[in-house]
Amino acid sequence: MKAVVIRTFGGPEGLAVVDLPAPLPAPGQVLIATEAIGVGGVDAVLRSGALAAYGFVEGHVPGSEVAGVVTAVGDGVDPSWVGRSVWAFTGTGGGYVEQATARVEEILPLPARLSAVDAVTLGGSGVVAHFGLAHAHFAPGESVLVRGAAGSIGIMAVQLAARGGAGAVAVTTSSAERGERLRELGATHVLDRSGEGGGGGGGAAGEDRGAPSGYDVIIDVVAGASLPAFFDRLNPNGRMVVVGAVAGQPPADFGTRMMAAFQKSMSFATFSAATVPGSAGRAVRTEQFAAASRGELRTVVHEVLPLERAVLAHRKMAAGEVFGRIVLTP
Repeated sequence: MKAVVIRTFGGPEGLAVVDLPAPLPAPGQVLIATEAIGVGGVDAVLRSGALAAYGFVEGHVPGSEVAGVVTAVGDGVDPSWVGRSVWAFTGTGGGYVEQATARVEEILPLPARLSAVDAVTLGGSGVVAHFGLAHAHFAPGESVLVRGAAGSIGIMAVQLAARGGAGAVAVTTSSAERGERLRELGATHVLDRSGEGGGGGGGAAGEDRGAPSGYDVIIDVVAGASLPAFFDRLNPNGRMVVVGAVAGQPPADFGTRMMAAFQKSMSFATFSAATVPGSAGRAVRTEQFAAASRGELRTVVHEVLPLERAVLAHRKMAAGEVFGRIVLTP
C-alpha cells in the first residue's frame, strides 16, 4: 500500500511517499480502507523532529485520525464491523496510509449524512474544543477569546462557545476575510494576531461595537513567544487554557507575567485530549457527529488533496494558508 513517512526531520520536504506492506489487524483491532485522513498541527510537530526525544524516529508515519470502511477485524472483535463506515483515532501516527489499523475502542460509526471528509475535520478538533472549554470552567454569559481561531480546533471552539451562550466570542486571526468567515461561525468580535482590534472589521458582517477589554476565558491554540501578553487580556478570576502550540513554546519565564498580576487571581492551564477518559470522549464525539449530520455544527474543509501531495498540505500549513482543515484522500 502507499503511505507517507517522515523520511527526514525538518521541513515539509522531509515527507516521502513509499510503499509499505499492507497491515493485518491485531487482536482487538480493525483494518480500515481509508477514505479521508485528517492533517493536523501535531503532524507538523512530529515532522519537525521536535518530539524526537520522546521516541519518534525518522520513518514514522504521521496522521492520528482517519475515516473509511472496515475491511477486516482481529481476534476478539465483532465481525459485524466489517463493511461499516467509521471514524478512527490511530494514536500518535499511522494515519497517512491507504489502509490503517485502529483499536476497536477508538472507532465510531459514522451517521449516514456525515461524510468521511467531514468526520476527520471534526473528530479530533471537536473533542479538544469541547473539553478545553470545560477545562476552563466556561459558563453561559462569560466572554471568550479564541486565539488562533482559523484552524479546526479554533473554529470548533468558536462554534461551541457561541452555542454554549457566551456573552461575547472574540477571535484573533490574520485577515479581514478570515474574520468575516469566523463571524459567520459565531464570533462577535474580530481582533488581529496581537489581540488588538482590526483583524476583520465590520462591513457586511456588521460593525464591531467594541471588543471586551478583558475575557473570562481564553482558549489558546497558538502559545509561542506572545503567549504572556494575553495574560493581560484576562479578567479578574479569568482562565487561560492552552490547547495547542502551533507557534512553539512560550518564553521560559512566562509565569512572571501572571505573578505580576497576582491580585487578579488568574488561572493558567494546558489541556490534552489524552487525559479524557475513553467513554467521555466517545460520548462527546458521538453527539458532535450527530449535530454535524443535522447541520447544527459546521465542518470547515480548506482543501482535499490526494495522499501523494502530503508535502503540499504541510507547506500550506507552514505558510499559514489554511482556514479549517486540509484532508488527504488515498
